[in-house]
This record gives sequence, C-alpha cells and structure tokens, in this order.
Amino acid sequence: MAFPDRRTVEILLTTAWMTAVGIGVYCARRVVLIFVFAIFFSYLLDPVVKFLQRHSLFFRNLRGPAVVEVYLGFVLLVALAGYTFAPSLARSTARVLDEAPAFLNSLSTGDIASDLRGKYGWSEVQELRFRDFLARHQQDIQSLVPTVDRYLSNAAQMFGCLVLIPILAIFFLRDGHRIVAVFVRLLFQADRRPNIHALVGELHLMLTQYIRAQLLLCVLSFVFYSAAMLVLRFPHAIALGILGGLLEFIPVVGWTSTFVVVAGVGILNHSHWVWMMVLLGIWRVIQDYFATPRIMGNHLKIHPLAAIFAVLVGAELGGIVGIYLAVPMMASFRIIWRSAAEEQTKRGCVSDPEAAASTSSNLVETAIS
Repeated sequence: MAFPDRRTVEILLTTAWMTAVGIGVYCARRVVLIFVFAIFFSYLLDPVVKFLQRHSLFFRNLRGPAVVEVYLGFVLLVALAGYTFAPSLARSTARVLDEAPAFLNSLSTGDIASDLRGKYGWSEVQELRFRDFLARHQQDIQSLVPTVDRYLSNAAQMFGCLVLIPILAIFFLRDGHRIVAVFVRLLFQADRRPNIHALVGELHLMLTQYIRAQLLLCVLSFVFYSAAMLVLRFPHAIALGILGGLLEFIPVVGWTSTFVVVAGVGILNHSHWVWMMVLLGIWRVIQDYFATPRIMGNHLKIHPLAAIFAVLVGAELGGIVGIYLAVPMMASFRIIWRSAAEEQTKRGCVSDPEAAASTSSNLVETAIS
C-alpha cells in the first residue's frame, strides 16, 4: 500500500480546507457579521413582503416590486417617527449634554445625596451611607467620561453598520432562493442536492421562528417600558418605550442604551428615575432568565436550560455577537446533526437489504453448483 493512501490524503485535504475557511471567516468576521445581520433583517421583513406579494393592488405575485413597496413604507414610517419624536428628543439630548458635566461632578463630590434626600425624604443616616458609597467609588465615577466617549464612538460605528444592513437585505429578500440554489449546485453533488435542499428548508423555518421569537421579546419590552414610564409619569414614555423595544434586538448594548437614555431623561426631568432603574433591573432578570429561554425554547424546539447555556457560552466566546448568535447556532447544529443521523440511518437501511440479497444469491449459486 502506497503512503500516504488516498483516504489519508482526502482527510488531510478536507481538514486543511476547513481550517483555511475558518481562518478566512475569522479575518473577515466583521463583514460576515454584517451579512448575517442582513439575513436576519430580511427574515424580519419577509412576511410583509409575502403579504404584499399576494395582495398588492398594482404588482401582485411579483417579488421585486413587493420589496420596493416594503422599503418605501419603511422609509415613510421612519420619517414619520422622526418628524413626531425627533424635536422633543433633540431637546432632551441637548439638555443631557448640557447638564451631564454638572451631574457627574455632583456624583464625584457626593452632593447628589443631598438632592436625593430632599426629593425622597431620606434620613441623615441614609444620606451619609450614600455619600460614603460615592466616596469609595470616586475613581470609578470619574472614569465614566472616557467610558462614555468610547461608548459613543462604538455607537457611531454601529450606526454605520445599521445603515448598511437594510441595503444588503434587499438582495436577500429579492434573490434569496436563487442564491441558495447556486451555492447548493456549487458545493454539493447532484445525488445529495435533494437532501441539502430539505436541510435548507428546515434551517429556513428555524430562522423564521427565531425572528418571530425576537419580535415577541421586543413587543414585551415595549409594553413593559411604556407601562412603567407612564405609571411613573416619565416624559416621552411611548417614544422611549418604542426605542427600548427596538433596541431589544441588539443584545447587551441595546438594553444598556435603554437604561442610559431612560435614566438621563428621568434625572433631567426630576422623575422617579431611581424606581425606574429598579424596575428595569427586575425586568432584565425576568427577560434574560425566564422570558427569553422559554420563548426561544418553544419556538426553536430546544430546552430553556439549553438556551441559557448557549447564551452564557456565547457570551464567553464571542461577547455581544456570541450572545446574539448562540441560540440560532445551537438550533442549527441540532437540525444538521439530526439530518446527518437520519441520512446515516437511511444508508444503513439501504446497505442491509443489498447485503442480504448478495448473501442469498451466493447461497443459491452454491446450491446449484
């Protein structure tokens, strides 16, 4: 037998190819993530596109014009929301920027404790405890300014990516099926293509259910934020609730941004921002450890404990992006593993009758001879 044999060479080449692909994906991870989020965005808009494709007054059963109609409606909705809420939010943002230095100074000096005592009726002992807490964390408070600067810089980069994602989603909405068909033809042999198309169909259904689950979580957050701020008489309660619901799509950064915005509006307008922060903290625990695992588990057919495990592992390995992709990746691996097991079982069932037929024919030949 020649060394290396053909089987060894095939294994080595496959390993080298997969390693090269992994290195390439890691080097281009930012671009790959933009395309992944564009795919998610296309799944978010796909039900609306299908509805217009069936019920459009002018371009019925045409995919391209339905996509154009959806994007025109999306642009009009954003423009209407901006026209309605942008002036008041701009004034609130200007007030935040103007009063932020004084607020940070009162935090570092501990003067905010006196303001809270007068507003909430704290005792002198409570004021002294809070002053002592602020004094022990004075360096952390003073480091908030560079932290906010870095946060704003990252937010600006994220905004640029968010602008690009809807543009890329147009191509997936219009030509998604053709793109998948081309990749299947390029990467798989003709006898395996029916099974691959069936696998792609299951993954498509899983991603659809994942986006529906995310949308349900966003609606729940919108209802909670709006109701809590209306009860505590926050200004712009509905607008802030909509913002919090939309930001729920972005893990960690989304809800932390909601916390910062709501706290800033509450402080500037002298609302009950302390109670609001307590309620937001309680809601975060409910959302992360009760609502999200159960909703994701029911929609993606995975156990809630497995969903929590996937999110924790994703956070450890990939940070914010790992949190967002952990659950759909686990569901995808489950589907791929099950499909591979079923295909292996079918091959075993096919090979057994062939072996039995071969054995019986050999017995007949032996008896005749």
